[in-house]
Amino acid sequence: MTNTTESAVSWGAVIAGAVGAAALSLILFLLGTGLGLAAVSPWASEGISGTTASVSTIIWVTVVQLLAAAMGGYLAGRLRTRWVTVHKDEVFFRDTAHGFLAWGVATLLMATLLSSAIGTAISTGLKAGGEVAKSAAVAGAGAVAAAASNSDDTRDSNPLGYFVDSLFRVDPNRAAPASAAPDRATPAASAATQAGTQSMATNRIPEVTRIFANALKSGDLADADRQYLGQLVSAKTGLAQAEAEQRVADTFARLKENLEQAKAKAKQLADDARKASAALALWLVISLFVGAFVASFSATFGGRLRDSSVLAAT
Repeated sequence: MTNTTESAVSWGAVIAGAVGAAALSLILFLLGTGLGLAAVSPWASEGISGTTASVSTIIWVTVVQLLAAAMGGYLAGRLRTRWVTVHKDEVFFRDTAHGFLAWGVATLLMATLLSSAIGTAISTGLKAGGEVAKSAAVAGAGAVAAAASNSDDTRDSNPLGYFVDSLFRVDPNRAAPASAAPDRATPAASAATQAGTQSMATNRIPEVTRIFANALKSGDLADADRQYLGQLVSAKTGLAQAEAEQRVADTFARLKENLEQAKAKAKQLADDARKASAALALWLVISLFVGAFVASFSATFGGRLRDSSVLAAT
């Protein structure tokens, strides 16, 4: 007959096991963080790769869960009160329940203490993916707006500046345009004319950039804009009008292809981040289930050792 005055749950043992498991988890997490920062290098071609870091993180989280669950379950089983009049099958069930409860309390305790860190670890990939996708959607518009500025610093840091500058690139093996040809009789006047031509080209760059900006928004370069840009390129480089317009069309096509590739890469990064976040969440769930099993098993082991030691002492 079972003594109904005895409590089926030794909450003191459960809480003691949970505290021990949470403390060990915290220590191991800090250790893993330190090892991870030591292994990952900000410099290129140094340290471990991103894939290796992800796999190592998953393995370390699983190991932490196993060790902490084993310790918490063992303490809950070893420290619980002895049920003298309870059948051994019931003792086995209660020990298993003690281990599970210790694991559950420890998990809730760690979730409370590290809620911000855990939430960040799980949602960082999703948030980063969303931001990358958003950036991809506005990448063309942002680049165009920055390139349209008259600031030299902005032009130098913007990829559109390269394509605009390539329009006015002069072939050194080609004869200079007639307007820029040197005047042998008046070298000073020739230098002034050449400087004026260069200054005019420089002043046209923001206008050319704005034309490209409008074309990128509409998706196509209007014929009138292509002809006008061809005239500017022809005056600067000495190309024929048809060749200058072809250069404008080719440059705009390369610019569109460059932006499309950037968007595709950004979308791929967003998808990779989403998949990484999903994999991390699934592995965390699996490790938690494994931890619950290990804690329950360790509690039965600790409970048997406790009963055996008491019986041996008596």
